[in-house]
Amino acid sequence: MYDFEMIDLATVEIAFFFFLFPFLFSLSSRGRFGQVHKCVENSSGLTLAAKVIKARSQKEKEIVKNEIQVMNNLDHANLIQLYAAYESRNDIILVLEYVGGGELFDRIIDENYTLMELDAVVFIRQICEGLQHMHKMYILHLDLKPENILCVSRVTNKIKIIDFGLARIYKPREKLRVNFGTPEFLAPEVINYDFVSFNTDMWSLGVITYMILSGLCPFLGDDDNQTLNNILACQWNFEEQEFVETSKEAKDFISRLLIVNKSWRMGAAEALRHPWLSDSVLHHHLYTKKTMCRSRRSSCVPMTDS
Repeated sequence: MYDFEMIDLATVEIAFFFFLFPFLFSLSSRGRFGQVHKCVENSSGLTLAAKVIKARSQKEKEIVKNEIQVMNNLDHANLIQLYAAYESRNDIILVLEYVGGGELFDRIIDENYTLMELDAVVFIRQICEGLQHMHKMYILHLDLKPENILCVSRVTNKIKIIDFGLARIYKPREKLRVNFGTPEFLAPEVINYDFVSFNTDMWSLGVITYMILSGLCPFLGDDDNQTLNNILACQWNFEEQEFVETSKEAKDFISRLLIVNKSWRMGAAEALRHPWLSDSVLHHHLYTKKTMCRSRRSSCVPMTDS
């Protein structure tokens, strides 16, 4: 974590403190528009990222300030850290640690990059550890998806969860309902406008795990309505060819998350204890399998159970 006290909004010109490079990509989600820039702090030379969010109305500013409040409560290696925040008449700028390895989603769909099951274990364990910290701090992410998980670099499997724009501070006694999110990753309780909880994030983790292992989305329909209906019916399986060599532990892990009744799903702590994430013998087996893959494009030598 960066060495700073509680971040407040500074109504000053950001260029006084940071040099902004041309924007890396645009933001466009749930009515929030803006850009993300790579930037350098003038005083220290530290490379950071500046998330410039359009916030003209008081309501828009309050939404961004909620994101700041959430991030001020989070201090974990697998959660992107807030460095500073600045407010102008029409924008709020969040200065964040810079993470340059690209989206986890890009690795999933990259035909030149073969994700092995052991890689999935490494990714999912880190996501679980980040979620465990968030949930200990009574914060729900509520928009967990591969696009919101960044790789620290292109040569490691270290990741960070990003984008807390839809996150909420959770008070169990004050029942919370939400009506936002990305269709393929929505939990049934969100679609039904029922109460959400920590395990709402765990459903999304189940979808992400399925995708990392197969490159497929378990509930994707021809349109959003069909996708939502598939989720409510909990219609999914492991019948695709991509799961032929997937371990029974991985399948069990997913099966304990993609459950309609949220109270029956694993929480983050329980998920971290699951054999798929904790069994060193299994991990050795998966490592052996990985090393027997002759190249990224070749098939793996079939493994026999010992």
